[in-house]
Amino acid sequence: MKINLNTQFPTTGDLIIPVLQTNTLVDQLTDLARKLDLSVAVLQRDFTADAKEVLAAYGPNGQKTYLLGLGVNPQEMDWLRVFRNFFFNQKSKLPAQLAVDLTAFDGSIVEGVALGIRGGGYDLKLYQTDKADGPIFFSDSGELTLYVTNEQKATAQKALTKAEAIHQTQRQMLDLMNAPANHKNPQTLADWTIASGNQYGYKVTILDKAELERQKLGALLSVSLGSNVPPVLIIAEYKPEGVENPRKVGLVGKGVTFDTGGVSIKISASMHLMKSDMGGAAAVLGTVEVAAKLKLPIHVIGIVPATENSTDGRSTKPGDVVTAYSGKTIEIIDTDAEGRVILADGMGYMVRNYQPDVLIDLATLTGNVIAALGYHAAGLFTQNDELAAQLTQAANQTGEQLWRLPLWDVYKEDIKSDVADLKNYSGKPIAGAISAAKFLEVFSEKHPAWAHLDIAGMAFADTEFGSQKNATGFGIRLLIAYLQTQIVKTQE
Repeated sequence: MKINLNTQFPTTGDLIIPVLQTNTLVDQLTDLARKLDLSVAVLQRDFTADAKEVLAAYGPNGQKTYLLGLGVNPQEMDWLRVFRNFFFNQKSKLPAQLAVDLTAFDGSIVEGVALGIRGGGYDLKLYQTDKADGPIFFSDSGELTLYVTNEQKATAQKALTKAEAIHQTQRQMLDLMNAPANHKNPQTLADWTIASGNQYGYKVTILDKAELERQKLGALLSVSLGSNVPPVLIIAEYKPEGVENPRKVGLVGKGVTFDTGGVSIKISASMHLMKSDMGGAAAVLGTVEVAAKLKLPIHVIGIVPATENSTDGRSTKPGDVVTAYSGKTIEIIDTDAEGRVILADGMGYMVRNYQPDVLIDLATLTGNVIAALGYHAAGLFTQNDELAAQLTQAANQTGEQLWRLPLWDVYKEDIKSDVADLKNYSGKPIAGAISAAKFLEVFSEKHPAWAHLDIAGMAFADTEFGSQKNATGFGIRLLIAYLQTQIVKTQE
């Protein structure tokens, strides 16, 4: 399906008109009825412009018009969700050609609109063998025209280009996250990154198990011991051409392609969802690819420690002490608190080999952050107020929300070990997300601009795509928005 921009308003064909819920709704509907030769009474009686509300009406020439409610004061994520919901629910009924009238809005909303439209075509049935043919609208012959004014066109085109770049990458990340463990492993992530680097011109380095052993990434190796699938460390580095001293941002993402909990095994009821435990990796790898596609003038390094956390006779056991890449020793209290253990090596490797100006790690790390924030925001942990403000600004812009939680030193007590430098789990049923963040803080090596994002409640959630939780692609849009704030710093 193609998405085009046009400034010539259509006189025929099916049309979608998004409508704001305002005090002037009656006047808006009167104007629309006159413009489209529709019944004013029908529009005013049956449509209130609530978010996701749809009213279909036919004009005298047979043209079908959909009024699509936006609710009050929609932000970027609202535009995305409204359009995604509409296209997902209506896709089987839509014709091959369709238009959307955006002339009443700012051109920048095209990003959310386009991402929503593209997202509405996502198919979660990755391995079903009896699938019917897909909707004609989302086939190669499908075409969508976004109608904008001449004044909007430049802004709208920029927004559409960005949306298309994000969507193509995000869709691949959704497929990877939704894939079960017998269809993906650490090497799958490595192979994807190599192919992406070749296509978009950024450097990729893969440290295999032998190299991990040679360089002594003992924390990552310890988590992998129970699996017959070897771990890897993926390093993706995008450096813009022709930019002098670009700001350097280091991103580290948890890449556990399946998590049984190890010896501290999880209950079976929801273990099948642990194919999603690579949400941080998806955000990091996706962000590096999008930055390269858009040729952002900023230096981005993504590191993903990737492994399975499985269990057999070789598995790391509770009480074992392992040595991380940084040389710190970790007492393993709970093998199901493995994400922070592999991030210890990913962060240590980043700090010591790349010295980024900013260091951000992302992980589906704790159930505790879901207990605190539900499925509406990821936890943000940082000692740097400026970094917190920049990430929060990016979150507010994109709707991929963050909420800052404390990193007070009083929580150090939770990771104090009697036999090692620190332990990986407090053993307490409270403040688990905070103690995990305090653990990771040690491996930031006092980096002045480090932030940890616990995305456990956001990377895999309830969506219209399926009856159980599935991938959201959370973090890519957030990080791209954040990187664009850093471009300003580069240019100062």
